[in-house]
Amino acid sequence: MYPQGRHPVRLASETHSPSVDSLHSCVMLNHFSVCVTLYAPGQPFKFTIPESLDRIKEEFQFLQAQYHSLKLECEKLASEKTEMQRHYVMVSPISTIYTEIAKRLNTICAQVIPFLSQEHQQQVIQAVERAKQVTMGELNSVIGHQHLSHAHGPHVPLTPHPAGLNPAHLGGGASLLALSSALGAPPHHLVGKEDKKHPAEAEQLRGEQQPHPLLLGLHLRMSLSGPPYHHWVSLVYSLAAGLRTPLAVSGPYPGPFGMLPHTAMNGELASAGAGYAGLHNMSPQMSAAAAAAVAAYGRSPMAGFDPHPHMRVPGMPPSLSGIPGGKPAYSFHVSADGQMQPVPFPPDALVGPGIPRHARQINTLNHGEVVCAVTISNPTRHVYTGGKGCVKVWDISHPGNKSPVSQLDCLNRDNYIRSCRLLPDGRTLIVGGEASTLSIWDLATPTPRIKAELTSSAPACYALAISPDSKVCFSCCSDGNIAVWDLHNQTLVRQFQGHTDGASCIDISNDGTKLWTGGLDNTVRSWDLREGRQLQQHDFTSQIFSLGYCPTGEWLAVGMESSNVEVLHVTKPDKYQLHLHESCVLSLQFASCGKWFVSTGKDNLLNAWRTPYGASIFQSKESSSVLSCDISVDDKYIVTGSGDKKATVYEVIY
Repeated sequence: MYPQGRHPVRLASETHSPSVDSLHSCVMLNHFSVCVTLYAPGQPFKFTIPESLDRIKEEFQFLQAQYHSLKLECEKLASEKTEMQRHYVMVSPISTIYTEIAKRLNTICAQVIPFLSQEHQQQVIQAVERAKQVTMGELNSVIGHQHLSHAHGPHVPLTPHPAGLNPAHLGGGASLLALSSALGAPPHHLVGKEDKKHPAEAEQLRGEQQPHPLLLGLHLRMSLSGPPYHHWVSLVYSLAAGLRTPLAVSGPYPGPFGMLPHTAMNGELASAGAGYAGLHNMSPQMSAAAAAAVAAYGRSPMAGFDPHPHMRVPGMPPSLSGIPGGKPAYSFHVSADGQMQPVPFPPDALVGPGIPRHARQINTLNHGEVVCAVTISNPTRHVYTGGKGCVKVWDISHPGNKSPVSQLDCLNRDNYIRSCRLLPDGRTLIVGGEASTLSIWDLATPTPRIKAELTSSAPACYALAISPDSKVCFSCCSDGNIAVWDLHNQTLVRQFQGHTDGASCIDISNDGTKLWTGGLDNTVRSWDLREGRQLQQHDFTSQIFSLGYCPTGEWLAVGMESSNVEVLHVTKPDKYQLHLHESCVLSLQFASCGKWFVSTGKDNLLNAWRTPYGASIFQSKESSSVLSCDISVDDKYIVTGSGDKKATVYEVIY
């Protein structure tokens, strides 16, 4: 370690008292006698003080050179880490695109298959199942063969328009596999899992509306693979545009937000004429495809058309895909042994006191940033919207107000607010987000001010809950812990540990004795607040993004990354599984009466459901992903926050 094998200088003061024989040199400096004894293995050496200082200087220079070398290595590693992160950021969206392509392909296949004969349907279904079992080696072989054929072989002419749709083109499994390979969509089990971040993070990166993931993936493949894919784009785009579901068709209620009517039975619209009116306004592509199907198979496309293919559970047997009469089902009862059956809704599913008929939009609050958190005051007067670095306060008692009455600057300017919760008295607001601190705001003063801050070890807070007595605040931390805060003393009193990944959502029972949390580790857990221990754990195959506990019953609704909503009984193994969302479910909230709840998703939808079996009460389509929602205490208003930088206020009509 030392240069030239030398050992460090040892002064006599560091040794035992030397004898007269061991004193080898004496140097006079400034009339003071300084005696130095130098030792080395074997026989002592004699050095003057200048020589000793030179040796120390050499050793220092050697250590300094080592330091610089290690510093350069550290900088090199940091540069490599940055480069890896850059590559990850570039690859992650492509993985997301392929996932979306696979989902859209599955939807298109489900829409096309009913037009085929029974024989062709079986062939296509077998081909789809075979595609799901493709191994990575087989996939690489197919891709390599495609590259060789594109480089050396002639282009195969493909039908550019669905008017040419016939059994020869769509009947065989080879045609479906060719379509799958042309679109570059790997089977579901080969698609890389998306980054385990809270879903709002992806929306925060959106400054504006992005191209449809399917079209983005198609254009990507076109740019990589050459002209033949333009024909497939024309075919698939026409089918996707023409065979769209009535979800995009305005319902019988007025308004610009596309409200859909009640659902009388599981999968059956209350008014068949109103529900299918959109089919008479088909695009030319749709009309051509439908005409081709009628000519080829001699049956009405309306009878065979599945208006809600995305509601079906992937891989579900045909016997469970709908109720008698051929209508598609979206609500299923799952028994303790895992058996799924469509739910026959009772006659009073959508009628009776406390059950809404529909909702109408009454106000739009232009926040200016992606709205990740919303809450409504009690009584209903103010709405709080959380975006980037601030919470804005809006007075909705006067619908004409287009500007916030105040702005609460929280956290750092570039950090998003993830959750804001009012105490029951309405005089205190707690705000959490992409920071290690929670802000407690005093709203009782003429100008709202921060009266305290709570600091934790976690870098972010994803969700908040307040105990009914306003004494305790619970925060879901990005490290998986649930922090328990004493609001009076403003101290951390406990942490519930169990989630192995970020805790994303939380709710508390009305009596304040039980806490429910969901996490990115695919689990939902319940906690006993009196004993401070975990009571239950429910495991899922998907990340949990939202949940809500029914105020009046023993039901817990869970919103998932897989697009499902599951309604669990907290003491029995039975549950309901709901399939109306087309993408991940980002927020969920029960009405105070407990008879209904709402969920919002990345698919731009606001769905209202009947507790617990999930009859669809109404549905609203917004212009961007709906990240957050809240319901007023009197159940008369709903507010949502979305990715297009605004919040929307709905009035619930009974």
